[in-house]
Amino acid sequence: MAEQGHVEKHFTAPESVRDIVLGMSDGLTVPFALAAGLSGAVSSTGIIVTAGVAEIAAGSIAMGFGGYLAARTESEHFEAERSREETETRQIPEVEAEEVAGLFRGYGLKPDVVNAIVKAICSDRKRWVDFMMKFELGLERPDPLRARRSAFTIAVSYMLGGFIPLSPYFFLASPAQALLVSVALTTVALFVFGYVRGKLTITVPLRSAWQTLAIGGISAAAAYAIARLVS
Repeated sequence: MAEQGHVEKHFTAPESVRDIVLGMSDGLTVPFALAAGLSGAVSSTGIIVTAGVAEIAAGSIAMGFGGYLAARTESEHFEAERSREETETRQIPEVEAEEVAGLFRGYGLKPDVVNAIVKAICSDRKRWVDFMMKFELGLERPDPLRARRSAFTIAVSYMLGGFIPLSPYFFLASPAQALLVSVALTTVALFVFGYVRGKLTITVPLRSAWQTLAIGGISAAAAYAIARLVS
């Protein structure tokens, strides 16, 4: 009887998926909390729509720039560490070679095998530095387009998420009625989004869905209660 092939499951989603998760989660939560809070303080959906659109615009720009700066910082950190490793392989090659050897000794390899591997790796400086970056520091060269792509993805995801809880206020004149529809739409969106996020990260999808829903619900309830108390 033929053996069935082994299928491994790992989280291999690209970084753009992480950006979508970041932008969408904040986009669903923050405008929802704002709209809910204003619904308890004002009687005009026009004011809520104006404030909500302004918040979505500001939030998407801020989140986008945040993603851009984070990606740029990651790239700059990589280049700085690589420059340091290149300098050390030239100035203190014995120390760097010993670090390579130490990594393989940790796997229980015999000394002669370790020496052969170290000699092979250190015979090419670029390969040597690449090895140190990946296996000593755990760093890989970032995509040069990562910063701009991250900014765009996060900003768009934030806007898409933000207009879900705000959309009822465009069509209903009563803030109270719009809030009820917004709660229903956002509840479904938060649950579905949390479930999908759980599936992508290979966690328990239902737990992720309930956690995401709880965070959004608590935020909106707090904003609504505070606005009612203040008004």
